[in-house]
Amino acid sequence: MDQQREYVLRSVEERGVRLIRLWFTDVLGNLKSLAISPAELDNALSDGMTFDGSSIDGFSRVQEADVLAIPDPDTFELLPWGDPNEPEARVFCDIHHLDGTPFEGDPRQVLRRHIKAAHEAGLTFYVAPDIEFFYFEQLQKGQPPVPIDDGGFFDLTTNDVTGELRKRTIRTLESMGIPVEYSFHEDAPGQQEIDLRHTDALTMADSVMTFRLAVREIAARNGVHATFMPKPLEGLQGSGMHLHMSLFRGDDNAFFDDSDAYSLSGTAKSFMAGLLRHASEITAVTNQTVNSYKRLVPNFEAPVHVSWARNNRSGLIRVPIAKRNNPLATRIEYRSPDPACNPYLAFSLLLAAGMRGVEEGYELPDEADANLFEIDDAVLEKLGIGQLPQSLNDALIIMERSTLAREALGEHIFEWFVRNKRSEWRAYKTQVTPFETNRYLRAL
Repeated sequence: MDQQREYVLRSVEERGVRLIRLWFTDVLGNLKSLAISPAELDNALSDGMTFDGSSIDGFSRVQEADVLAIPDPDTFELLPWGDPNEPEARVFCDIHHLDGTPFEGDPRQVLRRHIKAAHEAGLTFYVAPDIEFFYFEQLQKGQPPVPIDDGGFFDLTTNDVTGELRKRTIRTLESMGIPVEYSFHEDAPGQQEIDLRHTDALTMADSVMTFRLAVREIAARNGVHATFMPKPLEGLQGSGMHLHMSLFRGDDNAFFDDSDAYSLSGTAKSFMAGLLRHASEITAVTNQTVNSYKRLVPNFEAPVHVSWARNNRSGLIRVPIAKRNNPLATRIEYRSPDPACNPYLAFSLLLAAGMRGVEEGYELPDEADANLFEIDDAVLEKLGIGQLPQSLNDALIIMERSTLAREALGEHIFEWFVRNKRSEWRAYKTQVTPFETNRYLRAL
């Protein structure tokens, strides 16, 4: 750590960095920042920077307002979209109490806690997200959003605007140490997908936060509006953030077993069983907005049913077939999360649910390899295949009863999150939508 700290201080001096932005997130995953001068950096790295936590949603109560932002020097990177004559850098922070203990309202600290517990069991949690989003023309007040193209899956056209935006975004990400595996045009007009290469969960959560800002920044500089809203267009598929996950013991993939017909180890099967058993309890966090549940409906390529299969995208968990039976590539894909979630909390709950299954030896249900959208709900119920919550309200009711979610998030974040989302649901219930006026105003 001392060596990395010295590298940061030296880099700031040698590159003439004029401003260092200290990044952290609130409970909902909104990126927050405070800026310091290079003269303050050494002190910040040693002792942290004090700020008023009561100003941040989900942080301290007024009577215990001040908290410490302690930079993680491993996350230091130059910001490529700044003024080259006055370079800026960013570094992610962990939030602590003034006595130096971890602050319970910091989502990054929650994920650190779960990663530490996995490490104590000899395991490292890896994540690789497939992140979908939309490009729209500049928004006009009172007008519906307009996609900047009419493309579909993998489309490439002459003077491809979205392809150029994706290319600039990828260059920006890679300049910040975030490697990209794939990028392409998704199915809906204006919809894109960029897939990040797998890494440990904490680094990936930081990368997702950086990714969302970079996508918006590059789009805005080119007169385009980028959004991670889960379902911005009626009648078309929404945007998901499918998560490819694996556990490693040292250099060995703990999910791989060459003697198994699926190449899945007992650890992998129990981890999957944990995800399935607790899926509904954690959905309010993996899908945290009212709009999220407009995406989780049948026939729009998003999961509805709590099931698993090898190559069936109608279920919650898919087990991709590894290329050339590569043991290191054995993984599972959890398909319900959307890119509006807080990645620190989502990864924490997914790891907690999976590890609960491993620790208690949960049995994995049978594979559901049929198209579940074509099977009657009564039949699915007899087969023991349930559904994910169908609204934010449903998800909150289930989450409130969950001891796993409460323990995994900690009392501070759990209580604040539920209270905030209950407020969002109440505000949503007061809205009268165009659907209602079109359906009922003349008929009733």
